[in-house]
Amino acid sequence: YLGIIAAAALFIWGILVLEGDYGDSWGRALRDSAFTVSSIITTTGFITADFDEWDAAAEITLILLMFVGGCAGSTAGGIKVVRVLIIFRTILQDVFRMIHPRAVTPLQLGGRVVPETVRIAVLGLFATWIGVFGMATFLVALQDELTPLSSATAVATTLNDVGPGLGQVGATESFEIVNPLGRFVLTVCMLLGRLEIFTVLALLSPAFWKR
Repeated sequence: YLGIIAAAALFIWGILVLEGDYGDSWGRALRDSAFTVSSIITTTGFITADFDEWDAAAEITLILLMFVGGCAGSTAGGIKVVRVLIIFRTILQDVFRMIHPRAVTPLQLGGRVVPETVRIAVLGLFATWIGVFGMATFLVALQDELTPLSSATAVATTLNDVGPGLGQVGATESFEIVNPLGRFVLTVCMLLGRLEIFTVLALLSPAFWKR
């Protein structure tokens, strides 16, 4: 978790320095990059700089951090770091198995073997998360006034319970431009993200109430 924060903050700081956005104020650039990264990944949503003015690479990094979110068991939003680690190691494991099909390589995390049921559940949650993000972005983007970037980041920031998005819903803007349909979709995204989707789907399932 700390490694992701440090790497992202230094990466964005390097971009700001190379692009000359802060001139000779390298210290201020580091402060703003570190604060923004920490605010986005912890989903607290505070801002000290208008990151809409930053380079596209820095903005993409912030969007990815929205999905990563905080640590497991925390009140932060996002998919959570431990799940991202499981997804990443699953990819590496599958690639290794393609090269060495007879190898026995149990998925481990923190020195413990991750049960197959947990791995499947994490992959299912990730797929559902991306699916909801795609469908919600499509619905919000039906509004002509919103740009694709604004629509996508509006969904990303609400689904992951972050706060500010980019573009027309950016750090110095608000969600006032979003129409009623879009606001309804974003409100649903906030609830789904806070309850981590599967809880809501379980409550909506007839089988849950029959039990």
